[in-house]
Amino acid sequence: MRITVFRRLMAEEFGPTRATTLSSDHVLSGLGGRTVDQALDDGVPAREIWREVCAEFDVPAERR
Repeated sequence: MRITVFRRLMAEEFGPTRATTLSSDHVLSGLGGRTVDQALDDGVPAREIWREVCAEFDVPAERR
């Protein structure tokens, strides 16, 4: 998954403002205690990050 697709999915699911805030501020234990932005900077694949976000926020399966 491209990062642009990941960012679009985040914005669609949470709204543009909340998606930006979640990406920079919310620490996910499934990402080793990193935020989305930190994980992306560290080279974690966007698909893996999306899976962790979906699990953390109970995103319905049809939107994963």
